[in-house]
Amino acid sequence: MGLQPCRPRMTVAAPGSLQSHDIRAEVPPPRSGDVVRGDTMVAMAPRLLVLEDDVGLRRSLRMVLEDDGYDVIEAADAERALAVVSDHGVDLMLVDLMLGGMDGFSFIQRARPHTEAPIVVVSARDGVQDIVAALEAGADDYVTKPFVVEEVKARLKALLRRPAMGGPGETRARDDVFVLDGQDGPLVFDRGAAALSRGDDEIHLTNTEFRLLSVLVDNAGRVLSRSALLEHVWDQGFFGDERIVDVHVRRLRKKVELQPGSPTILVTVRGLGYRLDTR
Repeated sequence: MGLQPCRPRMTVAAPGSLQSHDIRAEVPPPRSGDVVRGDTMVAMAPRLLVLEDDVGLRRSLRMVLEDDGYDVIEAADAERALAVVSDHGVDLMLVDLMLGGMDGFSFIQRARPHTEAPIVVVSARDGVQDIVAALEAGADDYVTKPFVVEEVKARLKALLRRPAMGGPGETRARDDVFVLDGQDGPLVFDRGAAALSRGDDEIHLTNTEFRLLSVLVDNAGRVLSRSALLEHVWDQGFFGDERIVDVHVRRLRKKVELQPGSPTILVTVRGLGYRLDTR
């Protein structure tokens, strides 16, 4: 049944193989928005946090990404990275998993409740379990080392183009309040307010989960393939692993289903993809 809106080409080698450069890594002051110079509005560069304990790789990434227009902040450990996220805010993050002290998985889990900034994991750990665990922790994308810098740059640009929850591109000009489950709760998705709730309980959504649910709502009752979801949620031309879709669907099910193991709202159509049904 359809939804009834309610009114209301450079290759980077593995760590240790790159030369170090003498670059100071200072955290820039907090931003309050775009800067006005005379009569001209100057857009500020996207602030990108690079969490990597290999100094050569970290600083090489900084140089390449600064040339691409990013305001790059370096962090050699997760504790410093958490301080940057808390005190200064970032627009994007590149995160290694194998760090001294707190590892990348723990950093993502601790940072995610405080920021919706997209997180791209860059790691030599290429096992399926590692990829799934990082995405389950709250990462948006995963790139394995050694990698091609152009690929990382493309992933970052794709994530940066995605509108934030409730930001430009998500307006209330449309009917944007939907009842997903009218029997238990009810479960209500208010896209204009970027809010999901069941009864009086608000359910937190990450930026990726919000966009995924929005696409599914727009196509309620229709089967969407993994490739279609990659294209619409992660941006056109995205060339990532389709397992990313499966992990985020599983995470979203935990938030919309009363029994995620036996889904009735976000269902799998074997061999084809996923479909959003309403009750």
